[in-house]
Parts: sequence; structure tokens; C-alpha cells
Amino acid sequence: MSSLTSRPSAILWDMDGTLTNSEPLWAEATFYLSENLGRRLTPTERLATVGATFERTLQICADKAGVQLQPGDTERYRTLMFDYVKPLFADHLEIFPGIPELLGELKAQGMPMMVTTNTERYVADSAIAALGRDYFVDTICGDEVPQGKPAPDMYAEAARRLGVPAHECLVFEDSAAGMRAAVDAGCTVIGLPEDDRVAVPPEVTEISSLRDTRHLAGATAADVYAWFDSLRS
Repeated sequence: MSSLTSRPSAILWDMDGTLTNSEPLWAEATFYLSENLGRRLTPTERLATVGATFERTLQICADKAGVQLQPGDTERYRTLMFDYVKPLFADHLEIFPGIPELLGELKAQGMPMMVTTNTERYVADSAIAALGRDYFVDTICGDEVPQGKPAPDMYAEAARRLGVPAHECLVFEDSAAGMRAAVDAGCTVIGLPEDDRVAVPPEVTEISSLRDTRHLAGATAADVYAWFDSLRS
């Protein structure tokens, strides 16, 4: 890496679908939620919930089932879904190949990093612990900002906590909602969409245009800095 290559001031990581292969677990929990509302979502309908807040996911499930939500339903269904998914995270969470090595290299080079996830703290903490909490300066969960993704609140708050401008932060995201949140906060964003069905905002650079894969296995810190430098040039 050239000494002239610019580095981000911080790297902000989405978790589900970016660092961990947890989307299949969330899919299972979302299907469970929708069944409890009276109608199981189709796989295509479920895509609209990827990266969404719980409130948005619940509303999609209720709308598809023709259910009018009543006072108290949000907390009741939140408990139902999260109590279902938490043991799935504990027993079946998969960290994507290459992620521990990349995080370790970046941390060793003094790169400030944060987890920025729409997953609420009750569920997210077990996944953050599995990843390795010590890699990160801090973590922000979906229930700790006024509005979760696709609102920019989470990324604006992450930059504030780190004391750096948002435009100096590099974000890795897999979902349309997360990418939109990071773009609207002013961050530089590399997208890792699962497939071509994900609506990638035009301001986002897909990882597949930088390397021959949709994921980060084998990527090094030097690669990450070079990508950021090329996107900022």
C-alpha cells in the first residue's frame, strides 16, 4: 500500500448479512412471526424485511395477513420473535469466512471500528460477543437511535461518537435499507448485496466491482484502504 493512500477515519460495519451469515436465521424468525399473525410470508415478500426495523417487519407481516395491529401488539410480537431468534443466534450463528482475520488486521493497525446494526440489543449482544467485542470501539443497535435504518440516525450517531466527519467513514452494508442509511448520513459505502434482487442505491459501490466475489473472504486491510482511496479520488 502506498504511503499516499488515504485511509478512512473509521470503518462502520453492519452485522447481519455483512459480518455474520445471520439472514437465514432472521428469515426463519420472520416466517415464524408471520405465521403467528395468520399468514406465512412468501420468500419474495420476506425480502422487504431484510435490514428493516422490527416495527417495519411487523407491519409488513400484519399487512400481508390482513391484521390491524392493536395497542400492545408491538411489544407482544417483539417478545415472541426475539425469544424465538435468540437461541438460533446462540446455536447456529455463522461468521463469514475471512472476517475475523480482516477485523484483527484492521484493529492491529489502529483502525477505529464500530458495529452498526438494526438488530436490537437484546439479540445483538450474543452475535457481537461471537464476533469479538474487542475488535470494536463501540456498538450501536437499532433500539438505541431515534429511527433505525433506512434513516441515517445510526450512522450519524456513530460518527458523532467517534468524533469524525461522516464522510471520512467507510461503511460495509448488505441490505438496501442499510446502504440507504449510510449514504444519507454522508458516508462512503461499499455494498455486499446477497444477490441481484437487492436494490443497491446508485451512490453505493458494490464489492463485486472491486473484487471477484460478493463477500470479503481473503480481503486485507491494504485492500480496504485501497478501495476507500479509489472511491474518494
